[in-house]
Amino acid sequence: MKRIVVLASGSGTNLQAIIDAAENQQFAGDVVGVITNVPEAKCLARAANHGIATACIDHKAYSSREEFEADLGQAVDSFAPDIIVLAGFMRILTPVFVDKYLGKLINIHPSLLPKYPGLNTHQRAIDAGDDEAGATVHFVTAELDGGPPIIQGRTGVRENMTAADLASEILYSVEHHIFPKAIDWLCDDRLRYAEGKALLDNTIIGESGVQWEKA
Repeated sequence: MKRIVVLASGSGTNLQAIIDAAENQQFAGDVVGVITNVPEAKCLARAANHGIATACIDHKAYSSREEFEADLGQAVDSFAPDIIVLAGFMRILTPVFVDKYLGKLINIHPSLLPKYPGLNTHQRAIDAGDDEAGATVHFVTAELDGGPPIIQGRTGVRENMTAADLASEILYSVEHHIFPKAIDWLCDDRLRYAEGKALLDNTIIGESGVQWEKA
């Protein structure tokens, strides 16, 4: 069983989806720790409800990003993880931190990468007149939202949708499904990172990731 650590900053709905998937044996892994940078984050309560150990490394208590990441790294290492999942962890990580865990570290981004890296992805998709939007799970590299995509899910952008509407649609109908799937592949050693590429079953995944279809 692979050891999974989740880093989160907010309400933790993706964390909950991952915990539920683990408890339903959708992948061969256990969530052994949850780390946050926000003392009041709801993700801590979600973890506690399932008996999962937690740590809080409050970034506001540090005078530099490097000092924060030093303690964050110690917290991560204390769980001896095989897989590290960024599930709404709202801190930009330095290349030093990312390189330490390269190939173990995955993130979910609420757009169809390489479209719309960064923030305000849903409004940007609406403003561009896109007829579909979605989310992408990708390996984390030093380039912000630039690591190789693993899996991507799509949903339609309906007329008169607000950014909040679209965010909710993507979160519940896409993100909560594709995140556990990527973790499943990692747990089964089917997925790996090599020379800047994501490989599934030793085949390089394309620039948009594996395309997930709703059941």
